[in-house]
Amino acid sequence: MKLRAVHRILGVLILILFSSSCASDLDYNQVYDIKLEPVFIANLAYFDIPADEFVTGGMEHTVITDAPTVDVFNDKFFRDNLKRVDLFFEVNNTINRGYRIDLVFLDRNNQPVHSTNFTVLAYTGVENIVTKTEVFENATLDLLKRTTKITFTLTMFAGPPLNENSTGSLKLRSGVTAYFVVE
Repeated sequence: MKLRAVHRILGVLILILFSSSCASDLDYNQVYDIKLEPVFIANLAYFDIPADEFVTGGMEHTVITDAPTVDVFNDKFFRDNLKRVDLFFEVNNTINRGYRIDLVFLDRNNQPVHSTNFTVLAYTGVENIVTKTEVFENATLDLLKRTTKITFTLTMFAGPPLNENSTGSLKLRSGVTAYFVVE
């Protein structure tokens, strides 16, 4: 009988222990203090131009231009939350001619807002990779946000003549690393 009473008292104590709990007031306003800082990495542009494409009908083309549309920076999310952008360019030249690559960032009226360039030396039998990183922050970031096109201009330097049988290629790959702050 005593054992039964002890079990009953013990059971009631355990029930009371589990029935009462500690709880603090919840502060739902903490949701407004969240600060996210995502980083996105994406491809920007890529080309692989064989040496023979610089020649048409026996004539060398010393200048090649392309202007792809990059209207992503005009999106409201980008305008409001973008804090920094790194553009990375890598060029591998296996053609026995040097090149200058000019990049001109154009706004919606085709007016230049930023430009940069770099030189790629002629291939001499050893790996010939050139890299460049452009960082956009503060005032330069505002210019990038106005960009709707980037004009790529390849200018070939003087050197041994190219023909339809010339070997090698000029490869460019580029990427974007975008840093956001979302509050």
